[in-house]
Amino acid sequence: MPKNPQPSPTRREKQRAATRAEILATAYKQIAKEGAAALSLRAIAREMDVTAPALYRYFADRDELVTALIVEAYTSLGDSQKSTLETVSKKDSASRLFALGIAYRDWAITYPQRYQLIFGTPLADYDAPEDTTTPAAAWALAPLIDTVQALYNEGNLRLERLAKPSAKLKSMLETWRQFTGSTVETEVLYVAYVVWSRVHGLVMLELGGQLPSFFTDPGELFRREIATMINQYTGE
Repeated sequence: MPKNPQPSPTRREKQRAATRAEILATAYKQIAKEGAAALSLRAIAREMDVTAPALYRYFADRDELVTALIVEAYTSLGDSQKSTLETVSKKDSASRLFALGIAYRDWAITYPQRYQLIFGTPLADYDAPEDTTTPAAAWALAPLIDTVQALYNEGNLRLERLAKPSAKLKSMLETWRQFTGSTVETEVLYVAYVVWSRVHGLVMLELGGQLPSFFTDPGELFRREIATMINQYTGE
């Protein structure tokens, strides 16, 4: 028998979702203007021309709002990465890895406040709840890990070029793998994380205005670095 379709959201549910989205959008405007540390539910309420108690029906306090913003940012990044892979053949893992790197930068430039919130300086007096933020972070990184794993499965990941990991590093990578419940190789996790860190470093320099002025098209720098990494890990 066919499954029963999911009931359509009620008018009240739609209104609540729209208000919640408006709160998040207003919060990002505040972050862009004053920085994440100055985030305030009362200031958001003033901007939306509503009372502060009205916002507390959606978020109990600033920390709950920050958590929602972090989850939204990770989810948006992960969705962007997933969509990118849909445009590249599954038979060409190297091209998929290149596309992910370029899309990662594009997303960061498009949403700098989101990027800084999840990868910038941690907010003081805020402890991210792991049960909420960790799955979102895993979603954002999954396309990269899956693509590196595909290279491994194809025999195209040149692990012999890597320095031998210490027993301590192997243990930490195994702990990560077990924590996520992943079945990927620990060396795949290592390569994925290092690839991410190299692209992330360039992104942070660009967003922070730290690239030399003669890099008039930073995209060229990214394209070469990503191509270089692919060659290092997969080339002859």
